[in-house]
Amino acid sequence: MARKKKQENDPNVHEDLEGFDIRINEFGEIVSTFGIEQLNSFLDENVADKKLQDRGPESSNDQDDANAQPKKEE
Repeated sequence: MARKKKQENDPNVHEDLEGFDIRINEFGEIVSTFGIEQLNSFLDENVADKKLQDRGPESSNDQDDANAQPKKEE
C-alpha cells in the first residue's frame, strides 16, 4: 500500500483565524501565534458549550451566586 501524501495547500479556516499557527517546541511547550485570550474569545463567540445547553437562564444566576464572595459582617 502506498502512503498517503500530505496536503500541500493550506486548509480552509475561519477569517478570524487567518495566520493562526500552533506548535509544540522541543521542550514540550505550546507555541502559538495567537494569545490564549484571543482564542478563548473566538471560541466563546463561535462554539456552543455542550455542558451549558441544557441549563436555563435561572441556573446561570445560581452559579454566579455560588462563586460570589460572602459579605463581611462588621
